[in-house]
Amino acid sequence: MGRVRAAGFSVSLDGFGAGPGQSLQDPLGKRGPELHRWFVGTRSFKAMVGAEGGSEGVDNDYAHRSMDGFGAFILGRNMFAHSRGPWTDDGWKGWWDENPPYHAATFILTHHPHDPIVMEGGTTFYFVTDGIHAALEFARDAAGDLDVKIGGGVSTIRQYLQAGLLDELHLALSPVMLGRGEAVFEGLDLPELGYRVIETATTEHAIHVVLGR
Repeated sequence: MGRVRAAGFSVSLDGFGAGPGQSLQDPLGKRGPELHRWFVGTRSFKAMVGAEGGSEGVDNDYAHRSMDGFGAFILGRNMFAHSRGPWTDDGWKGWWDENPPYHAATFILTHHPHDPIVMEGGTTFYFVTDGIHAALEFARDAAGDLDVKIGGGVSTIRQYLQAGLLDELHLALSPVMLGRGEAVFEGLDLPELGYRVIETATTEHAIHVVLGR
């Protein structure tokens, strides 16, 4: 059985993983894209979106690791859709195009049932209404010996941290202060939950910190 990891999770210096006012126009919230400058300029990200070029080096290494070695993914509803409440028949298939970057079974946490959505490139979105433990059980079965990635957003990361289900968390601390937004660590005692810093690296665009148990 593989590990359960969150990787490439960008956080502001004041502890926010997304800006305020998430919407269809601002899926990461106001100023949220500023958190991901370390990522979007890398060769790994460019390749993910079908573009050429991009930087190499430490940021690219972490970008590559953030999507490598996973056999299944778990996402909160916000990471899949901008809508709330019962699903509507609007044809929404996620923030990506017909070939999302996951290329594996991807489980969406939701309170509302939805039929699976089969995409190109090996991604199938499954919708789980029974909570984080059920989603992890499904994901582990799908992943086999590979790791399971907890892909966000903030609420999903916090739930898996609080439940002690994350084996490893890679944070990219971006040199940005948002002031408001989705707080990652509020009310969490990470040392009490068993987490410690096991790896760090600093670049122009981020301080990379890996927490492990």
